[in-house]
Amino acid sequence: MNKTNENISDLRLASLLPDTLLGNVLRPISPLLDKILGIDKLHQLYVKGDLWGLDKQAFSERLLNQLGVQIVGGAGVVSKIPKEGRCIVVCNHPYGMVEGVIIAKILTAFRADTKIMANLGLKVFKEIEDYFIFANPLKPKAPINTSAIKQCFKHVDNEGLLVVFPAGRVSFFQPEKQRITDAEWNRIAIQIAVKKQAPILPVFISGTNSKLFHKMGQIYYRFRLLMLAREMVKLQQHQINLVANNLIKPEQLNAFSGIKRMNEFVRLQCYLNDETYLTPWVEDDEVTEFKDIIPMSDKGLMTKELAKLPEEQQLVKFKSFTVYYGYQHQIPTCVQEITRLREITFRELNEGSGEACDTDHFDATYMHLFIFDHQNEEIIGAYRIGQTDLLQKDADVSTLYLSQMFNFKPEFINQNQPCLEMGRSFIVGEHQNSFHGLLLLWKGIGAYVCKNPRYRTLYGTVSLSKLYDPRSVALIDEVVVTKREGVEAKAPFKGNLHPEAQDFLHENTVNLEQLSALVEGIEADGKDIPVLLKQYYKLGANFHCTGIDTNFNHTPGLLLSVDLPNAPDKLLKLYLGKDREAYLSYKPE
Repeated sequence: MNKTNENISDLRLASLLPDTLLGNVLRPISPLLDKILGIDKLHQLYVKGDLWGLDKQAFSERLLNQLGVQIVGGAGVVSKIPKEGRCIVVCNHPYGMVEGVIIAKILTAFRADTKIMANLGLKVFKEIEDYFIFANPLKPKAPINTSAIKQCFKHVDNEGLLVVFPAGRVSFFQPEKQRITDAEWNRIAIQIAVKKQAPILPVFISGTNSKLFHKMGQIYYRFRLLMLAREMVKLQQHQINLVANNLIKPEQLNAFSGIKRMNEFVRLQCYLNDETYLTPWVEDDEVTEFKDIIPMSDKGLMTKELAKLPEEQQLVKFKSFTVYYGYQHQIPTCVQEITRLREITFRELNEGSGEACDTDHFDATYMHLFIFDHQNEEIIGAYRIGQTDLLQKDADVSTLYLSQMFNFKPEFINQNQPCLEMGRSFIVGEHQNSFHGLLLLWKGIGAYVCKNPRYRTLYGTVSLSKLYDPRSVALIDEVVVTKREGVEAKAPFKGNLHPEAQDFLHENTVNLEQLSALVEGIEADGKDIPVLLKQYYKLGANFHCTGIDTNFNHTPGLLLSVDLPNAPDKLLKLYLGKDREAYLSYKPE
């Protein structure tokens, strides 16, 4: 290609100094400052690498090769971005210069319509000017910033891909936080996203500048800008990781009211991508070979067992479905089928035992509440329920399944009144997306407590499958657990949240919809929080603690209790039906 003097970068401080009194004072000593600030080394790298006059993509490729920077995760970022249409990428700003070049190179190779809103400092490289929409973060009211904002809105409106570093300046040590992090993010990316209904992809860029850089920045903040070139040439053989989880859609932003909260949410999603704070799950119990699932139970035998149950154990009927409760000694074939279906369902959630069916000695003492489809003669879902007043003899908590997982103190509710311990719930795969499955189970529970009104409290665990990212479970634990007294987990869940997340949760009250948005942003498959957790939350549950069930493949479980009489009346009407008033007016003897 032809190279001309017109597109050669002048990498000297003298070329950057303004024609002001300060500029005129510094100009005579600028060669010395070039050496001190590392600009001369950047110039040597520019000449040695024959970078002058290259097109922007070739320049970026060769510059990063000359620096020896190793980029990891670029393909993962690109895979999250739509191939066309408006989209905004936001990134933290750990280095101040090189990340702009990296992002520009990677995204422009994927989409030619990429533009990056960048610091004026990158204008030093003429070869890559076309990548950028330049702004001056040090002078917010500068005319160039007004022009840059207009260009950004127009670019997204024209269906382009826009990249913004919302901090506007390099990350620095913040004494009040005692860590190196971005300054408060500018809201421009959120304002554009909301107005143009554009999705946002938060990208976390790993690493930071040198200790000297941050010490000098503490002395005088403008030293950080002066030292950027020096930091850039010190990146030899440095690995920089780019991590992105999920594209944030406009409806997820809408879970947070106001541009400020939306901006804080997106910033948090960026920092939640920092894998430094990812503590992997304990390895699953080694299952070298999953046993074959036991054969389906005989449908005729199940139907005969159900026909022999007392009429009072038929709780709810809907079309071809009936909700029953029974005990293993009454319905051994049905219970065997329940254990078969549990193992199948739990394996899909990475919670299976690997045995031919999911069973233990508690199946013989607990009540089984389940849905039977008479049309197909099959069970579609079930709960295993422990009646604490019947199970605990002489206050022996060892008769309770959850005593294996939690130490219940004398003041905990299951030690003071009859409760129902809820567990081992499932809906078979083909009915999990239907409304009637979970609703029928809960109508069955409602019918049972109305027949047995001494039970005022339900408690149990929501299984937080290890298919969830540990960061999601840590967020769930931090947001919903509020009543930690009276019980403790024998194997506590130890979450590891990024300090930015801790700050966010300390400063903001997070509701369930917002928690959903956070989790959906983390999970690789975009899944929401468990449906059962939402169900209990709506019932007004108290969440006590999160433990690890060492008897259930080290699965995290969230312990909760529901005071049924104080649940929302709308739900009591739905689940208890016509017997609601009688249940609410019941007075224990």
